[in-house]
Amino acid sequence: MTNMQPSAGPAFNLEFEPRYTEAVQVTPLIRRIVAQNPSRFTFHGTGTYIIGGPEGAAVIDPGPPMRDHIDALLKALDGWQVSAILVTHTHLDHSPAARPLQEATGAPTYGFGPHAGGTANADAVEEGADWRFSPDHVLKDGDVIEGPGWTFEAVHTPGHTSNHLCFALAEEQALFSGDHVMGWSTSIVSPPDGDMAAYLGSLKKLLDRLETVYYPTHGAPIQDPKPFVASFIRHREAREDQILAAIAGGAEQVTEMVELMYHDVPRSLYPAAARSVLAHLVKLTAEGRVTADDDNTRYKLASNGAERK
Repeated sequence: MTNMQPSAGPAFNLEFEPRYTEAVQVTPLIRRIVAQNPSRFTFHGTGTYIIGGPEGAAVIDPGPPMRDHIDALLKALDGWQVSAILVTHTHLDHSPAARPLQEATGAPTYGFGPHAGGTANADAVEEGADWRFSPDHVLKDGDVIEGPGWTFEAVHTPGHTSNHLCFALAEEQALFSGDHVMGWSTSIVSPPDGDMAAYLGSLKKLLDRLETVYYPTHGAPIQDPKPFVASFIRHREAREDQILAAIAGGAEQVTEMVELMYHDVPRSLYPAAARSVLAHLVKLTAEGRVTADDDNTRYKLASNGAERK
């Protein structure tokens, strides 16, 4: 999720005060507690959202298994009934605290399913996969979860992970966008579970929705989100153009492309950049715009490689 963008990338918002362990009132219906797990993937940390009131609250992305964060969450929920634990996806900074939260409250968990369907390896450049999480209630796109004063629609948005969900809150025309759309950075899309074609399709899917504010799990809310989402799509299209230009110039391997495309970022970020470039190459190969050798390590332009489909 690190910011490695072409010169005309999205206008990111880096202004955010985490106020660790404090339950911050975001709207009358929404509170947020940020875990103190800052990193190049999590920005200032994982934001856990509490929606509703004492008679039955929903918790979105309980966060990492950090005792101080779990204690702060339980303190904020003291005396409250918890009706649902909603998980956007199964990276280690999002879902593990669902277990102690469920043990303390008895609330059921909701999600799309286990990480990568329970079949793939964890990504080396991400925060890691929570292979232990399996939701009590498996959600599909369009499913509705209701509680006292709140109504969520599950919006399946694969790309960052295959099991990524956003949650649309009808009462506030708001979307809890997880890691799919964040205001501080783009998302890492890392094969095999990350899928660039699916990610772009999921971005375009949001353009047809009516939500007017997004609450990502990391960073500040996103106001006027549709132009921002459109800028993400343009950003990824620009990356593809860069990759095609790099191949046309003689770069055949991912490492060579990264050197050309990310020369202005710290080399410590190159592994994450390489996963993003690979995700684009998988998409471009599937579209017939690029060809790969038998080992999928060297790439060349196909005869129609310069044409955008």
